[in-house]
Amino acid sequence: MSSKPQYEAPPPYVPPPSEAPTKTINPLGFSAPLGWLRAGWDDMRAEPAISAFYGVAFWLMAVVLGAVFRNSPEYTMSIASGCLLVGPFLAMGLYEVSRRREAGLTPDLMSSATCWKSHIRSMGMLVLVLIVMELLWGRASLVVFAVFFNTGMPSTSGVMEAVFNPQNLEFVVAYAVVGGGFAMLVYALSAVSIPMILDRDTDAISAAITSLEVLFHNTAVMLFWGALIAALVGLSLMLPWGVGLLVTGPLLGHGSWHAYRGAVRWPQDVTVP
Repeated sequence: MSSKPQYEAPPPYVPPPSEAPTKTINPLGFSAPLGWLRAGWDDMRAEPAISAFYGVAFWLMAVVLGAVFRNSPEYTMSIASGCLLVGPFLAMGLYEVSRRREAGLTPDLMSSATCWKSHIRSMGMLVLVLIVMELLWGRASLVVFAVFFNTGMPSTSGVMEAVFNPQNLEFVVAYAVVGGGFAMLVYALSAVSIPMILDRDTDAISAAITSLEVLFHNTAVMLFWGALIAALVGLSLMLPWGVGLLVTGPLLGHGSWHAYRGAVRWPQDVTVP
């Protein structure tokens, strides 16, 4: 009588080691954001024509958005979504200029304006996530308005009066908490993700995770960097017709590239083609 062969379990699966280079999140000091701005200013001075092109593009986006908000506020969300769709691609052009200068190559407008083509899938996914976040942000803002203004949505002038009216302190706090939460999440996902996609040709998920890691490991410094961005943009918009964006737009674009390079270190640098 033959005995049945005993069943032997297969050995456990051990995944092969990843061939991707391991990144390191650098510790940052509070002086780092100012250094990123200085480096961005150097890029602007080195390539004034290219920087001016992108500055005009950002300025026109702000002018159109402001005009729609004043005259047809119901279309503001649609225009904001369009700006959010175009803005990251414009920013990548500035990153390309800084990247080429860092590699010792001469930047040109054509290469910066078309650098996104080889990263269209990753960029498309990341931009889609940002647009969804922006739509959720808008919906949450509408809920806040609905809770505090049960008589209907106020007009554009009514919104400004509500924001600056001391009697509406609870509304202002709720609106600031909701808006600040979404703004923080968008900032956390995009702080270094787009420069990383350009530099490493990585997928959108890995880039967004790296951006979150940078914020987690350098929370105070990255919050300071975000506050600088918000302050410079706010001051720019306070000037007539928001002309300050002609300078701060490209300055912050170049500076964001140097923020990525300062925060994330790779074993080897990528050679720019």
